[in-house]
Amino acid sequence: MKEKDQKDRDWDREMREVDKLLAKLPDAEPTLGRGVPTVPVSPRPAGGVASSGGFQPGPARGRAWLTTWLRVGLGLGLGIGMLVWPYSHACGLKLVFYLIGATTVTIAGVWSALTSWKRRLGIAHTLSIILIIWGLGLAGRQLLPRMYGKTPVPVFCPEP
Repeated sequence: MKEKDQKDRDWDREMREVDKLLAKLPDAEPTLGRGVPTVPVSPRPAGGVASSGGFQPGPARGRAWLTTWLRVGLGLGLGIGMLVWPYSHACGLKLVFYLIGATTVTIAGVWSALTSWKRRLGIAHTLSIILIIWGLGLAGRQLLPRMYGKTPVPVFCPEP
């Protein structure tokens, strides 16, 4: 019985009704889905690469690669430099400056991780994640004993 219903239907009449309903919608395109292109297609020039941020020409892509690696390199340099911090950072203003340095390492890691993720540079992204963990570890090594230690470690230096 279903086959008989399908044969008896007037598909042209039903499609006209659908077209009328679609025409009532705001910004309706009556020829939508009928093989007519609704979006103009422009050819892409050679020598570029499409990315999530849009189309980047060849030389700009090389510069983006270089700037990402410079960010990672600066962060790694600062992270390694924190190993040889020249001042004591037991308490007081020297501790504050050390914590600012550790925070800067973490921020440099986040900054380079975002750009390396956007530009699909896997090794740079891995190094950036390591840099974030390193900066958090440097700060945590100083802050956690002061916050959760059994013996009180002073943040500000005691009076002599």
